Parts: sequence; structure tokens; C-alpha cells
Amino acid sequence: MIDMEKLKFDEKGLIPAIVVDGKSGQVLTLAYMNRESLEISIREERTCFWSRSRQELWRKGETSGNAQHIIDITADCDYDALVVRVNKDGPACHTGAESCFHNPLWESEENHAFSLDALIEMLAGRKTNPKEGSYTSYLFEKGLDKILKKVGEESTEVIIAGKAEDKAETIYEIGDLAYHVMVLMLELGISLEDVRKELASRHVIDKKVKQEKMT
Repeated sequence: MIDMEKLKFDEKGLIPAIVVDGKSGQVLTLAYMNRESLEISIREERTCFWSRSRQELWRKGETSGNAQHIIDITADCDYDALVVRVNKDGPACHTGAESCFHNPLWESEENHAFSLDALIEMLAGRKTNPKEGSYTSYLFEKGLDKILKKVGEESTEVIIAGKAEDKAETIYEIGDLAYHVMVLMLELGISLEDVRKELASRHVIDKKVKQEKMT
């Protein structure tokens, strides 16, 4: 951990804080902290900023209820900017958007970012708006039994590839299994957030077990 005295606040006593969703990695907002608001943020484990327009401290969520619970705070190499990872209770933007950054300026036709959130959103679209010739729409049309059958088949393929110690084939089959599991999730109304919460709860349990073994 660094000494807070190393941080370089500007001539107004402020330092930029880039707030990032700890689950999705999405940039939520750019705000500013002074020494007092940073100390409050660390003490309360909730983001507290300095409002440059109102010239006062403001705790995110104190009026909206959309608080941001801090996971960690990291300074950049020059100690003059912060990245604050958070778990959020609701939208970060005053407009109601999840992120303050929601106005597209330019997008490459060749370079694309991949995320599980974007993938499951696309699959959900195939469920609500079936597309002719789409395998995903076909699975949803056939229903739960067909989807479960495919999950079972792909699980077997993963086992076979893993047993053969074929790394490339195992990766390929895990991809197939993950896709069909996500289709199953949508069919049963299970979100990625539901799974994240379950895995997070197991992580805490596992950590406690390890601590108990060490004592």
C-alpha cells in the first residue's frame, strides 16, 4: 500500500478519480476527490467526491440511493490520478444510465471488444426476436428439453477432450458448453449477475476455510 502523502493533488487540492464497475470493468464516471473526500471514501468504503460545481462534499447515492461500495483504489504511475473499483447499487449517471459514458463518438468496423455481457445480450435478442436461420433461435423454439440435451452433449465433449489432454480441443469444447449453458440460463431466467453473486459467495466461503486452516 502506498503512502497517501505521495499523491499529487492539483493546485485546487483535487485529484481525478476514474470509477470502474468491479464486476463488468465498465468505466462509470470521472469525478474528483480532495484529501478529505478520499479519507471519507476509505473510511466508509463508499465513494465520496468533491463537487466542483457546488463546491462541497457529496457522497454518491445520498439522494439517489445509488451508492458505490469501494473494492479498491489504485493510483497511477505519477500518483496524480486514481482508479476506484466499486460494486454499485444502481446507475452511476444522473440521467439513469448505467455509466456516464454513453454517447458513442466513433467505433471501428474491424476491432471489436468481446464480453460475456454483450454475448448474453445478443442471445437474449435471439429469444425475444427470433431470427430465421439462427441456431440460437432454433434452440429457444425447441425448448428446455432440447437445450438440456445439448448441455449434456457438450459436457461429455469437454470430458473427452480433457481426458485426452488436448488443450486446444478442450478450449473449443468449453466454448461450446459455455454457449449452451448461457442459452439455458436465458431459458430459465438466470442472469450473469445471479451467477456472479453465487461465485462471489463461494469465494468468501473458500477464503474463510483457508483462514481457519491456517489458525
